[in-house]
Order: sequence, then C-alpha cells, then structure tokens
Amino acid sequence: MSTTDVPPNQQSDEARKAAHTEFKRLVAEQRASHKPPIWWGIVIGLLAAGAGLAAGEFVGGLARSLRSPVLSVGDRVIDHVPVGLRQWAIEHFGTSDKTVLLWTIVIVIAIAAMVAGVATVRGRRDIGIGFAVLFGLAGAWAAGVGRNTRLVGVFPALVGAAVAAGVLMVGYRLAHPKPVMRTEPSSDPVIAPPLDRRRFLSVTAGIALGSILVASMGRALQDRFNASLVRAGVRAPVPRQPLPGAPADPALDPANDGLSPLIVPNKDFYRIDTALRFPSANLGSWRLHVEGLVDRELELSYDDLLNRELIERDITISCVSNDVGGNLVGNARWVGCRLDTLLAEAGIQSQADQVMGVSIDGFTAGFPVSNLDGRDALVVVGMNGEALPVVHGFPARLVVPGLYGYVSAVKWLSSIKLTRFDHEVGYWVPLGWSQLAPIKTESRIDRPGGTIKAGKTHIAGVAWAPTRGIEKVEVQVDDGAWTEATLGPSLSDDAWRQWWLVWDPTPGAHQIRVRATDGTGQTQTEQQADPAPDGATGWHTVRVKVAAESGS
Repeated sequence: MSTTDVPPNQQSDEARKAAHTEFKRLVAEQRASHKPPIWWGIVIGLLAAGAGLAAGEFVGGLARSLRSPVLSVGDRVIDHVPVGLRQWAIEHFGTSDKTVLLWTIVIVIAIAAMVAGVATVRGRRDIGIGFAVLFGLAGAWAAGVGRNTRLVGVFPALVGAAVAAGVLMVGYRLAHPKPVMRTEPSSDPVIAPPLDRRRFLSVTAGIALGSILVASMGRALQDRFNASLVRAGVRAPVPRQPLPGAPADPALDPANDGLSPLIVPNKDFYRIDTALRFPSANLGSWRLHVEGLVDRELELSYDDLLNRELIERDITISCVSNDVGGNLVGNARWVGCRLDTLLAEAGIQSQADQVMGVSIDGFTAGFPVSNLDGRDALVVVGMNGEALPVVHGFPARLVVPGLYGYVSAVKWLSSIKLTRFDHEVGYWVPLGWSQLAPIKTESRIDRPGGTIKAGKTHIAGVAWAPTRGIEKVEVQVDDGAWTEATLGPSLSDDAWRQWWLVWDPTPGAHQIRVRATDGTGQTQTEQQADPAPDGATGWHTVRVKVAAESGS
C-alpha cells in the first residue's frame, strides 16, 4: 500500500513532512510550466491603479474638504517644482500646463502599477503590496502636508491604496489557483489547476466596470461642490457709475485681422494659477476676512460686497511668466469695491508694510502697502459685464493695476491680511521670484506672421504699461528707421493700447521689431531678460516671408 493510500491520521510526522515537501515541489514545477502571460500582469496592475484612483475619487467627493489623491499629489508637485521647470512648462504648454501635469501623474502611476502587476502575477506579492503602500503614503502625505491640506484629507489616498492592494491580490489568486491534493490511487497525487483565462477575463471586466461606476459616482458627488452651479444663481454686479460704452474696436477692422481686441472676452482671457481644481465657495457661509495688523477686523459676506459702492475700471493684468511677445496678458473691464477704502475702514496699523491676499485653497500673494496710493486696486466681483467667472476667481479676487499677478491678483479670495515682509511673504517669493513686481513697459506684434501675400497690409499689436499709460509705439522693419505707429483708443492709463502701421512690403524675408514708450517718457529696453525673477524684457521681433505676386 502506498503512502497516499494511508489515511493522514495514520501517517508519521516524517511522512507528512515528506509528502508536503513533495507537494510543494510538484506544484512549483507545474506552475513553472504555465506561468501567467505578462499581459495578465499589465491588466491587473492597470486595474489596481484604476480601482484605487476611482475609490479615491469617490471618497474625495464625500465632503467639500476632501480631494482625490491625484489632485493632492499635483498640488505638492506645483509647490515644489523648480522655477525653471515651471517656466518651461508654461512656455511649452501655456494654460494647458495643469492638464499635462495631471496626465503625467496618472501615467507615472500607471507605469508603476504595470510593473507591480507583472511582479504580482509572477508570484512577487511583496512588490504589489509595496506599490499599494507607497501609493497610499504618497497620497496621504500630499493631502496632509502643505498648502490646501487638512488631516482628514488623507482618507481618499488610504482608501484608494487599500482598494489597489485588494485588486492586486485578486490578480495573484487568479494567476495562482489554490493547489489540490488527490488521494485516489488512480490520480496524480498533486495537481496545480491550469490558468483559467475565461475566469480572468470575467473577473477583470467586472473590476473595470465597477471602477468606472465608482469613479462616475465620485465625480457626481464632487459636482455638488461645483462653483459654476453656485455662480449660475448670482446676479451680475452693477457699478454705481458705469463706464461709458467702449469705443469702436479697431480689431474689428478687416485690415487689423488678428489684432487683440480692446477688451478681451472672458472665455479668451488667459489663466495662470496654481489651482488644479477650482476652489468652491458656499456663498451662504463664505466670508471675506480683513485681518492682521488692523485696528478692526472685518468680515464681509458676498452680499456685503455687492452692496458696497462698486466702481468699474479698465485694467490690463499680466503674468510674470509672460515671455516677450507672449499671450499671458489681457485687458478687461472689472467691477469691484476699492481696496484702499476697505482697508481704511479696518484701519491699517503703522507697522504693516504688506497687503497679503489669501485664497480659499491657501495660495498667498503680497505687495507693499505703499502700492495702494494712487491706484484703483479692487476687490473684484465682476468681469466684462457679468459676475466674476469661476476660472477667474469667483466669488471675489484682487486686481491691482501695475503689479504682476503673482504678487497681487489672488483669485478665490478668502482673506486680506495686513502683515510685514519680514514676517511672511507670498507663495512664489521663496521659490525664487522677486518680492517687488511692477509690470514693465511691453509691446507685442499680433500681425503679420509667417508667410503673407505681397501688397499693402497692417502691422498691428498691443502695448501696455499699467499706471503709466502708453505714449508712443514705434515699429522697425529690417534695419530701417523706426516709424511711429497709429495708436488705438485709450481706455485708461491702466489699460493696453492697440496700435497699427500700414506696410507695403517687398517680396522676400523681413524682420519686424516693436518698442513702446510709456507715459513717463521711458522707452522699453532692448535688453533681453527671461521672465524670472521679475518679468521678461526686450523688443518683440517677428520674421515674415512675403510671397511674390502671382505672375511676377
């Protein structure tokens, strides 16, 4: 009688150990003969990452204070990215830089997950668990440390990590079915069941569909906090003394096709900020706080702001990251209350030398108190005839003429703090940008560009020097004399001026340069400088090829 015919309770310990050792050896041999294919691991890894992200998205939608792990990680990347890399991203991706960042994070997670998935189905469960743990720790750290964080924010990442680990273990079980010992005399003593591809596909399809459903539910939950829904029920703010209607826009002249409009529509206005998801304010509880080194702290609701004396101003704002000739600049008609009047009500204490805006998401920017003198600095609630769009800072933001946005133009405003530069500085200053940031006199050529047909055409563009105005714009073609351009209507010294010049070019390649002179008589410098640390300089130059007339 063989040992397999003897009941287990009659076998000696040595026999059982030997049988167990033999059992493991045979299982290993059989499994080695039918290893799961690599694509199994890739599928399991991607499903684990997807399910984890979906779970994080769902938990992130349970409360206004929660966020998905990807957004939390993205915030930390933005907070720690070197200035040079950030500038490179803006130059290459423009206002799509945040979308590129989020997709980059997802792709990195997906690649790591595929590696973990392959290792898991090939028997290295420790690598799979390690991936899930790192996934959870990175997300928890991102949600709990730094700007725009709360301790409760770690839960989406932890839940997502647990779900990812669970999916990886499901993949391990599918790739390593539990071995079975046979006791019948006619059967092999050990069998490791073959891989069941049909079961693998059905289980993974179920996980994929479940992840899609959970992610969709999470997105629906987050939509409850969509600021656009709140804004939809808000009336457009009305200034006490509206500005006269804007003059005829030279950009509408066919000869100036391509010229920037006098007032840029909201949908076309540039957007540069650190927000991966627009901060959402509940207008029932939102308050604007005026605090810090003031005699009387103030607290204003949204209705309080609307009921103040609102003024309307045409102001051009610009991002410090704007390259010479770049499009991170725009002119709009803003409605809001005067910032100096509001701060006078609070009473600025003598030791305060900085006005700092604080966003709902924790972003900060500060500028000297002295910059309030003689400027129409506004707490803005309206833009171009409508309530401030969400993308541009609803429910309120700061606009300070003559200062780059990174020190002044705080969106989604939650508080205005009077403080000192030797106590705290705005978000971007410790990252290498200048503490003081007046907008430099700049000009840009909007048209022509590339290849054009021979015949008279317009060279046209815009120039700006907020608080100083534009006195003159000059254009140089090739190495010829500088020619003064025609200036468009002047809305205010804070708004840009359009300009144009009639040009009758000869066929061939040409170089066009532009320079502006501001209201103080200072002409912008020819010296080329990068945006960092306090704004780009130089004359915008374009190269144009003029095609010969047909038949010539």
